[in-house]
Amino acid sequence: MTAVLAPIFALLLSAALLLMGNGLQGTLLPVRAALEGYSAVEIGVLGSAYFLGFALGCLYGPRMIRRAGHVRAFAAMVAIASTVVLAHAILLSPWAWWGLRILTGGCFATLFMIIESWLNEKSTNENRGFVFSVYTIINLTVITIGQLMLLMDEPTDFPLFSVSSILVSLSAVPLALTRASVPEPIEAVHIRFPELYATSPIGLAGCLTVGLTNGSFWSLAPLFVQRQGGGSEQVALFMSIAVLAGAVGQWPFGTLSDRIDRRRVILLTCVGAAAVGLALAWLGETPDSLLFAGAFAYGLFAFPIYAVSVAHTNDFVRPEGYVEAASGLLLAYAVGAMIGPVLASSLMQLAGPASLFSFTASIHLAMVLYTLHRIPFRARPAEAEQIAFADALVVAATTSTVDPFGGPHESGNESIDSAEL
Repeated sequence: MTAVLAPIFALLLSAALLLMGNGLQGTLLPVRAALEGYSAVEIGVLGSAYFLGFALGCLYGPRMIRRAGHVRAFAAMVAIASTVVLAHAILLSPWAWWGLRILTGGCFATLFMIIESWLNEKSTNENRGFVFSVYTIINLTVITIGQLMLLMDEPTDFPLFSVSSILVSLSAVPLALTRASVPEPIEAVHIRFPELYATSPIGLAGCLTVGLTNGSFWSLAPLFVQRQGGGSEQVALFMSIAVLAGAVGQWPFGTLSDRIDRRRVILLTCVGAAAVGLALAWLGETPDSLLFAGAFAYGLFAFPIYAVSVAHTNDFVRPEGYVEAASGLLLAYAVGAMIGPVLASSLMQLAGPASLFSFTASIHLAMVLYTLHRIPFRARPAEAEQIAFADALVVAATTSTVDPFGGPHESGNESIDSAEL
């Protein structure tokens, strides 16, 4: 274990600091926006702006990395991301925050791309699953810690913004000082959505569903808790419990999907997520215990859908096509995450905070109906030649490298980076 992790220790430390700062920022901004009097729609646009920037980062990040190199590109993106955090505390206009969130999304997409392509190159076929499992554990742990840092001070004060900025800035230090050799330049791939849909309609629809629902959850769940009468402590705990539940849910649903038709696991998780969403929407104001139980149940069912959808798609993709397929699925997620928060926040503006989960439940139910429709029409046995779910997680947990200018897909061995459950 030591021999495997020692060469990438600095990289993992940089990732931990970066993700901790991003976890704090991701929860702090919706809370502060609500306290500043932003409407639900304005807060929803904040979430959409981040994912718009993330998609742009996936498109243009590879060119920047090829031009500047991994270390210099990482330092540049960290400098911009750290500055942007502080700018939020100075420029309180919704328009300014939307632009800043686009910048943040682009920076973090590029940063994740650097980290995960580096991890991919420094691991082998024999230990890649272990390396990315460690990375995923670190990811979920530090994001949770970052969210809980919301309890350190009042969201209306400056210190929380400065703590997030400090963590993001410090993430450049381990990577800048490492003596490990840098990876080869990142290759880009060209996405062909018609071919991807023909390969796996349910896989593509599942990732779009996750973008619509989980993108809305990340952007608007803090507002939901606040409007239910919760303070910063309840917001931090609600979000942290959902993240931890999402981590817990990967194992049972992933294991189950290795044994039965993955479409049925997607069906099960969507039914569960829809049921939890309807319960949260109908309960109205609830005691903290029920609210936190709802967060756990939502994370347990909703967050594993992405990885199972990627695994299902990869069951029908040749190994050399994994990168192109996963890049397309990640962009489908990003498109959903750009649209979802705006739609959900508009509904919240009209029908109240609990309608956030009416929205997620309706999307999950639509996915249930689509999956039920598709299952009888799949000519191939869905369980044939299934890859291991653990191997699919390596692909599902990584960033997209997409060629926005067309051209053939170039390589099938690169990893694809991501940051979201």
